[in-house]
Amino acid sequence: MKLGIFAKTFQRRSLPEVLDSLRSCGFTETQFNMSCGGLPSLPDALSTDTARMIGHELRQRGITMSAISGTFNMVHPDPEVREKGLHALGLLAGACRDMGTSVITLCTGTLDPGDMWTYHPGNASPGAWRTLTASLEQALLLAEQQGIQLAIEPEPANVVASAPLARRLLDEMQSSRLKIIMDAANLYPAGRPQEFPAVLEEAFHLLGQDSILAHAKDVLDEAGTRFGAAGQGLIHYEQYIELLLRCGYQGPLILHGLEECDVPGSRDFLNCKIVTTRNKL
Repeated sequence: MKLGIFAKTFQRRSLPEVLDSLRSCGFTETQFNMSCGGLPSLPDALSTDTARMIGHELRQRGITMSAISGTFNMVHPDPEVREKGLHALGLLAGACRDMGTSVITLCTGTLDPGDMWTYHPGNASPGAWRTLTASLEQALLLAEQQGIQLAIEPEPANVVASAPLARRLLDEMQSSRLKIIMDAANLYPAGRPQEFPAVLEEAFHLLGQDSILAHAKDVLDEAGTRFGAAGQGLIHYEQYIELLLRCGYQGPLILHGLEECDVPGSRDFLNCKIVTTRNKL
């Protein structure tokens, strides 16, 4: 299991500088964001030349684009906002081959109109679920046309807020193009740390075989309201990594949710946990 990192962890003036910084920290895998190439995360336009340039810069440095962010609010109350997100998703999907990836990451969204990471009580409603599946049907059609995969993760403030809901979504959509991002921090049961090991076990039982990407960040308080670098908080990384290895996960473990100054410490912490856990198995 290799470590990777969100490219946008490194705030630089140009894409070559971002990738040089990433590589100098020892990473050869990244989850990319178009903002690193000087474009909006969800671009209104994306030329073939730009996509090929990004792919070339990555290959020059021996960096693999494990996935690219296509995150937008899939259940936004305004249909025009959803359509704009789907349009941008289509542009990214069409550019994946030239950029060197086959995975786009998504979130399942929230009914909060101002912030797609803010909880809304209507997220658990049948209407929100219908809106999500309708958006996802269109997204999966784009994925099928371009031969790529879409990856979603349980997010506490989104419609798919838990592993059981993610399992329900996979079962209902019945698409080989839909996969899971595993993120232990997103599964942390707020205010109930004693339940976390069982929650994590359940998540891997339900979703382990469908996981195409794994994230590494940490929960810094028992209320689950603050996140930071892996190794600084409450996540049981020995258990998390063991579960990834036992389910046969072959992808990278992607660092995110951290400041650049915390990258070396978090990288070394995770590398140590991977080695000791693998030796234990």
